[in-house]
Amino acid sequence: MAQTNGEVLEFEEYVRTRQEALLRSARRLVPDPVDAQDLLQTALARTYGRWDGIADKSLADAYLRRVMINTRTEWWRARKLEEVPTEQLPDASVEDGSEQRADRALLMDVLKVLAPKQRSVVVLRRWVCRPVR
Repeated sequence: MAQTNGEVLEFEEYVRTRQEALLRSARRLVPDPVDAQDLLQTALARTYGRWDGIADKSLADAYLRRVMINTRTEWWRARKLEEVPTEQLPDASVEDGSEQRADRALLMDVLKVLAPKQRSVVVLRRWVCRPVR
C-alpha cells in the first residue's frame, strides 16, 4: 500500500518525538548499544510499511515494542551456533596459571639476590626491550 505524504510526515514526527524512549526499550532487549540501534531501525522499517494499518496511533509504541521483540527473537533463532555435537568430548586443558605464578616467584627470588642498582638495570632493560603492542 502506498503511503501518502501526510502519513510519511506523521511517521517521521512520531519517530522524532519517540526515538529516545524507543531506543531505551531496545536497550532492554539487547545489551549491546549498537545492536539496540540496529534493532530499533529494523523495527521502524517494518513498522513504516504497516503504519497506515495502525488505526489508533496511541498504540504505536506497543506495536513497535512487539515488532522489536519479534525481531530480537528472529535474530536469536538465526544465530550461528558454535557448538558442534560429537560422540566423544575433546580433551580440554585448563590453564590454572600455576606455572606462571611459579615463574614469577622464581624471578622475584633471583631479583632479591641482586643489589638495588643491578635490579633497576635489569628491570629497565626488560622494560626498554619490551615489544610495543
